[in-house]
Amino acid sequence: MSSRRRHRIRAAAATLVLALPALAGCEGTPGDSPKPAAAPAAPVARVCAHPAPGPAKAPAGAVTVDPAVVGDLAAKTKSSPPHTTFWLRPGTHRLDPDRYAQVIPKEGDRYLGAPGAVLDGRKKNQYAFGGTARDVTVSHLAVRHFVAPPDEGVVNHDSADGWVIEHAVIRDNSGAGLMAGARQQVRASCLRDNGQYGMNAYKATGRITGLVVEGNEITGNNTDHWERRRKGCGCTGGVKFWAVEGADVRGNWVHDNRGTGLWGDTNNNDFRIEDNVLEANDGAALIYETSYNAVIRGNTIRRNNWVEGRREADRGDSFPYATVYLSESGGEPRVPARTDKIEIYRNLLQDNWSGITLWENADRFCNSPANTSSGDCTLLVHDTSRCARPAIATAPLYADCRWKTQRVDIHDNRFVLDKAVLECTVRCDRMAVLANYGTYPDWSPYQGRRVADAITQKQHNRWHDNVYQGPWRFVTHDPDHVVDFTQWQGAPYQQDTGSTLDPGTGE
Repeated sequence: MSSRRRHRIRAAAATLVLALPALAGCEGTPGDSPKPAAAPAAPVARVCAHPAPGPAKAPAGAVTVDPAVVGDLAAKTKSSPPHTTFWLRPGTHRLDPDRYAQVIPKEGDRYLGAPGAVLDGRKKNQYAFGGTARDVTVSHLAVRHFVAPPDEGVVNHDSADGWVIEHAVIRDNSGAGLMAGARQQVRASCLRDNGQYGMNAYKATGRITGLVVEGNEITGNNTDHWERRRKGCGCTGGVKFWAVEGADVRGNWVHDNRGTGLWGDTNNNDFRIEDNVLEANDGAALIYETSYNAVIRGNTIRRNNWVEGRREADRGDSFPYATVYLSESGGEPRVPARTDKIEIYRNLLQDNWSGITLWENADRFCNSPANTSSGDCTLLVHDTSRCARPAIATAPLYADCRWKTQRVDIHDNRFVLDKAVLECTVRCDRMAVLANYGTYPDWSPYQGRRVADAITQKQHNRWHDNVYQGPWRFVTHDPDHVVDFTQWQGAPYQQDTGSTLDPGTGE
């Protein structure tokens, strides 16, 4: 696992929606003043307050589960053939009191909750649904009070493939509300107040492919404050994605999580993050770290990073902690995806603690002791042992042994900042593209200013045709080099061609 802090030190949307005002983007050509343009309005998926009710009667052929019988759900699952539909009657369903008691579905099983059906772990059971059966559905069911250990999950504990979780309320559990397998779909569900994550998209073996996260409300997660308990663990937030190959994350309301809202960490690829509302998360709205190829568009991103950004500023840390944070992530044409870059466009970012930071840790690469994703290497090098001297100092390993923040295209966004709303005076107003001075280890070929020079001017990272409102500043090359908008647009940076800045209040 990894975190920004450690990098710095080591150098169908929901049924009920509330339409937001149309976002103001911008369009234009170099030399023209961009004109505000209507962007898609992002819906708010108010799933937790208004969960969709399940079927009031058992579907034809379904096995009825009785809440008065402790362990009835697990027992009937065990005695039934694959592809059985189970209908849970209204009431609180319980498993046997053993900590490892859980439901082990068979392939194709379906679990449907009647209105008021709850599966309650009573703070005794660790897991609700586990096993390796494919194509299981959990629908219209509340799952609560399970006590999964850290980094483990309550629903789909073993990351089986093809599961569908829809119209579910998964809340007040320890660990993660649910895990993820390949082809998993999580739709119109409430992932709320879980101890670590709403969802931990992690699979112990192999990559997760074809993940869909759509129309969910993801809120209040990390109630156990794991970053305080494991300082620098990078192990908290609304959703964490690990080695996911192809994900569509759309139409979700991700808010008020104690940490990061959405966090892609370590060799994710081919993400589309679109039409979400990301707001009031204590940390960044979105982190995309040591990963590849993504489209981030049409999102409303507001009032994020107030807690973590302010905390670091109060400590005197000059690093530009931002609400959208790309760390060693970029476009890579050699890694197949629906895009060959990271494109961030037609988003509204309003009153967040700073804007977008593009960062590269010069000391983080395959086999480096500073690589906090221990044992992992880039998707371009399959034999990690090759990333060693002397070969790492020459092509192709010099380029391929490090994750690079490159080919990032940031355009047609609206960045609005009113410092009075944030009650801040400094370090909440920054865009940034930078790296540290490489120093470690002593055999690193990336020492000195090489990486900082590359990310700033050689790796095709570009802002253009954006609209800025508010007193924005721009950090280039290293944390202490801050420039104004005119300098940012001028040589040698030549950023934000076709963009405009109104330095007023941002209203």
